[in-house]
Amino acid sequence: MDDGIAAVLDTVATTAPEIRDGLSGRRSYGDTENPSGERQLAADEYADGMLETRLLALDSVASYASEERESVIASDAGGDYHIACDPLDGSSNLKSNNTMGTIVGVYDEPLPAGGRSLVASAFVLFGPITTMVTAHEDTVTEYVIEDGDRRVVTEDLTIPDDPVVYGFGGRVPDWPDEFADYAADIEQELKLRYGGAMIGDVNQVLTYGGVFAYPALESAPDGKLRLLFEGNPIAYIVETAGGRSSDGSRSLLDVPAEEIHQRVPVHLGNAALVDRLEAAL
Repeated sequence: MDDGIAAVLDTVATTAPEIRDGLSGRRSYGDTENPSGERQLAADEYADGMLETRLLALDSVASYASEERESVIASDAGGDYHIACDPLDGSSNLKSNNTMGTIVGVYDEPLPAGGRSLVASAFVLFGPITTMVTAHEDTVTEYVIEDGDRRVVTEDLTIPDDPVVYGFGGRVPDWPDEFADYAADIEQELKLRYGGAMIGDVNQVLTYGGVFAYPALESAPDGKLRLLFEGNPIAYIVETAGGRSSDGSRSLLDVPAEEIHQRVPVHLGNAALVDRLEAAL
């Protein structure tokens, strides 16, 4: 692995326990909103500040962008990699003490950049234990993080061939008819697993096989999730693990990136299920 990419992933892993340890005292909302118009928890700002400081300190990192910030922050080091980060995905789950975590995309082009410019991505999941899933050089690896160290638990992770679970976001009355029809078929075949944090739901798909979607909505035709911070990095992991991603008609990695906080419909999982979804839409 390239030393610069390894440094980014190691920094995310060593920072994760400190983010997790700092959550309990940061469950309240402040008076500010992020650039997507969502109220920020103290925990959002805490995680973002910590990751920004540590990642921009790396010689390999040229810039840092986050869901919590309006614009890209350039590094003085002038490295090769550009980091797009969702510092605390699912932070609304903090009040109810449910799953959340961190998503990181490592691009080799200045942001905003399309998904084909990703050279690595990762997510850290704060569940009963802290795990980290990375994708790089055609391989997905799952780790357990203990005291900031990564210990491999699954090498060459692939999505199981026999799907078991599904999770679909958005209010059901707000779904387009075509997606609602697809969902009605899927719920006859698979078990519902939806927890309100994208990476928790996607990790279920990676573990058991299935499909996750936060589709276009009648009230939000571009969906809710951000392309650079959520859609692309997770699509990179899922596709590297043998699955498919789609915005409804093409891979998320092929969606042109036009601005930092661009939203996109997200559909991920076993290839056959995503193929069916595209046909339905």
